[in-house]
Amino acid sequence: MDRVHRTLVYIGDKPDEELLKNLGNAGWKLVHAISANASTDLPDTPMPALLDLTAGVNKAHIERVEQLSRSAPVAWVALVSRESRDLQDVRDAIATHCFDFVTVPTPYERILNVLSQAVGMEALRFNEDAMPASDALASTMIGSSEVMRALHRAIGKVASTEATVFISGESGTGKELTAQMIHARSARRDMPFIAVNCGAVPHELLHSELFGYERGAFTGATQRKTGRVEEANGGTLFLDEIGDLPSQSQAALLRFIQERKIERLGGIESIDVDVRVITATHVDMQAAVDEGRFRADLFFRLCVLEIKEPPLRIRGKDITELALYALERLRDERVRRIHGFAPDAIVALHNYGWPGNVRELINRVRRAIILSEGKYITAEDLELSDHAANAPDSLREARAAADRRAIEMALFIHKGRVIDAARGLGISRVHLHRLMQEFGMPTRASGEDLHESGDPAQAL
Repeated sequence: MDRVHRTLVYIGDKPDEELLKNLGNAGWKLVHAISANASTDLPDTPMPALLDLTAGVNKAHIERVEQLSRSAPVAWVALVSRESRDLQDVRDAIATHCFDFVTVPTPYERILNVLSQAVGMEALRFNEDAMPASDALASTMIGSSEVMRALHRAIGKVASTEATVFISGESGTGKELTAQMIHARSARRDMPFIAVNCGAVPHELLHSELFGYERGAFTGATQRKTGRVEEANGGTLFLDEIGDLPSQSQAALLRFIQERKIERLGGIESIDVDVRVITATHVDMQAAVDEGRFRADLFFRLCVLEIKEPPLRIRGKDITELALYALERLRDERVRRIHGFAPDAIVALHNYGWPGNVRELINRVRRAIILSEGKYITAEDLELSDHAANAPDSLREARAAADRRAIEMALFIHKGRVIDAARGLGISRVHLHRLMQEFGMPTRASGEDLHESGDPAQAL
């Protein structure tokens, strides 16, 4: 079967042949959008685009960028050379029009990665035009740590299937962005992505919100309403905070997943709906099942493939990268030029536990930008002064802190399976249990501990 290519807009002089080849192999169809009629070849769905600034700014090219940006949902990524990136007009063009830039020459995987981030961001803007800057930042999947590379690999694997996906992780880790990226890389990418926060809709209204209702179904139902499940037909339905789904809606959702049919409230007609379901929550769903708050048969249907979002505290160097990225993207909120983070701020960023994850980091950086009175943001500006002084007092303490972080990362990568985590760390399971007890970490082994699997996106 022939590969289905996604549209990639290109503005610039003749593109590099090797770049064309690699983009084609990765599933991109390049549209050279210089001519006036090129816009007729563009879809009306979110797409990434390359703006070639390696030779500097071409006024006609910038005018074309502005024209296309007004008529289509395009996320621009600039290609710059080491020489051109220092030119002020190039910097201005990037700041005004582009999602990100890449300095060439560089591995083509880097360009493809930035393009994937760009199309995910544009999809979010396309679906919700009024998204605040802080939410847009929270939607950006930045980071090159091992756990983030594992997450990207898992996204690539599950995107190629039609199975239901369950995304678990703490609040603020970016579960909706992961769902967006799965959709953007799937065969359903050109169809709707519909997101519903089950915790934000009153329980008595959630059923009709999901499945719709017929005119006269209840007092005030003056006309038919199409539900969110039906709106997602052909595409992806993302149900966030699925743990808050009331029992009535749980039964209806289970029936829909089994039969791929829905009935509007007050209706008698069964409607065929073809959607891929992705769900997410920050709560312990197994505990919810054990306590009878969530149907076990529905959970097993939803959790065919599982992806776990990494908490910020185990992402290492990503913390600094995210902070710098937030500082740059929130530049419009600065009252003066800020050059970066002071050394004590960097220490505090890495010592802090980040219970609110990426969302909290962005909020702290945003507040520091407004309140900072110096050229560099300090730990005090971030309200993390106590954590700047938390450097270990001895080699023993430093080693213990490093061991704990390594154990946390190993357990995350291996989804809590102590056997696999111990093997990855090169120690015995007994030794790992002893260390976990010393650090006050939970040591209860799950049933998965009996299985031999290191895949971050496994079928249950």
